[in-house]
Amino acid sequence: MSGPTTRVLALLELLQTHGRLSGAELAQRLQVDRRTVRRYITVLEDLGIPVTTEQGRYGGYMLVAGFKLPPMMFTDEETLAVSLGLLAAQQLGLVEAAPAIASVQAKLERVMPPRLKQRARAVGETTRVILPRVEGSFDNNALLTLTHAAQSEKRVFLRYHTPDGEVLERQVDPYGLAFLRGRWYVSGYCHLRKDMRSFRLDRISGVRQLAMPFKRPANFDAAEHLRSSMSKLPRTMPVEVLLQTDEDTLTRTVGFCPGTTNVFTETDKGWLMQTRTDSYDWFIWWLVQLRIPFLVKGPDGLRDAFRSYIGKLGEAL
Repeated sequence: MSGPTTRVLALLELLQTHGRLSGAELAQRLQVDRRTVRRYITVLEDLGIPVTTEQGRYGGYMLVAGFKLPPMMFTDEETLAVSLGLLAAQQLGLVEAAPAIASVQAKLERVMPPRLKQRARAVGETTRVILPRVEGSFDNNALLTLTHAAQSEKRVFLRYHTPDGEVLERQVDPYGLAFLRGRWYVSGYCHLRKDMRSFRLDRISGVRQLAMPFKRPANFDAAEHLRSSMSKLPRTMPVEVLLQTDEDTLTRTVGFCPGTTNVFTETDKGWLMQTRTDSYDWFIWWLVQLRIPFLVKGPDGLRDAFRSYIGKLGEAL
């Protein structure tokens, strides 16, 4: 189910959620013209869904007071999205994910019409979503508290456990959260360091929301900030590799545009990657996973590590 049918159902959801919306507001949200909105309203009325129309400058459309849809109406695409989202949530390291997901699935099936219920079950029983292995676990309350604080723009207090066992108390303005490589992170302004920082949630304890407000930067992207900050972390071993491919292929492979970082430089033979790593073995493994032709430019330590890696592969044959 797609196209106009999907937008008619989207219009119905908007009216149920917002109560009353003008024709202009509906047209903007659905990305159609106002004449098309009126046609969608007619479709709803033909389906027996009572819609009230108020004329005038402050008029608009609304459902008749007290009207509720008995079955939950989803398109096939929406059913797939919800089902896949529940499957992915099982692997996000949430301590109480299993019972919560089972409860959500039961509630959805209880209100879904039979056809959609069957489709949702089919996805759950035949599909698997494989995400990176979650490193560590944490209390669900930390994630809930931080997401609420970020949305309401309120500072939080937390205790952060460093890798060497030190516990530091911090006050942080949480701008956003991201899930990357099997770990959850929160990024924001740390008042202890007077700078932007990202914290692993499995190292956080005692998080609580404070009353002090803050203003989150407009259009802050937690995932992009995390990738950028990780690429700038101090590493001990320099590496220089020429990736012999075009920008589009490299963007699809690494998950972000290489031109937005200072790690990649475009050349006439591809993209020159200049960065640092804490482990040549890990870097070789990561590079091979890209499945992109490359040329090692240096240093000698990286070349020696590659020779050792190739030798071990030869011994396995």
